[in-house]
Amino acid sequence: MKEITFSILVVAAVLLGGATVAAQSVLPGSSQFNPPLPAPPPPPKMDVPKVPQLDAPPSYNYKPAPRPSFGERISKCLDDAAAAGMGPNERANYSRGCANR
Repeated sequence: MKEITFSILVVAAVLLGGATVAAQSVLPGSSQFNPPLPAPPPPPKMDVPKVPQLDAPPSYNYKPAPRPSFGERISKCLDDAAAAGMGPNERANYSRGCANR
């Protein structure tokens, strides 16, 4: 008799335990056929910034800035000449000399 009662309790616990697990995995208001939620993204990578040393000599970048293209220089010279109130022929002469400097 004890064995039957014990086995009934085990079966009941398995059935009830399985029901509670299934009930907990489906959120209220959703379907059991919905795919599971995706895994959360990894945390952001945080690098420690480089701290300048007090006794280190300063480093300078002596590289000159790149020169604008010829077309950009011509456009700027034509704009400058137009802003100065020059006529079309004067602008052409001015832009030739200005862009080649």
